[in-house]
Amino acid sequence: MNSQKTCQACGHVSAAEARFCTSCGRRFVQASQADARAKEILNLRILYLMVALLVLAVLFPPWESPPGTPPAYLGMHFILSPPEPEAVVSRILQTVELVTLAIAGMYLAWVFREKP
Repeated sequence: MNSQKTCQACGHVSAAEARFCTSCGRRFVQASQADARAKEILNLRILYLMVALLVLAVLFPPWESPPGTPPAYLGMHFILSPPEPEAVVSRILQTVELVTLAIAGMYLAWVFREKP
């Protein structure tokens, strides 16, 4: 069977395969929003920023006080300001930091996605 579309603007009947009305030239509305969502693109700038922050988080990990001393978070130290002698990298804090950056980056890339 040959199905047809009716234009919302002028009421003209066109073929089902038509993308535009042959009478007024207006574009037919797409049948499903799944097609429109498939065209959405994540914001690549935010994803690149997230990757850069993840690399920095790995290169400059959070430090904790050395074993045998009262536990204290020493913060993030860079090459020019090393932590106290025998301080240890806090793997749990580094994991929390990396996961938080990744989730926040993906969420922000989705929130600021490019829509058609």
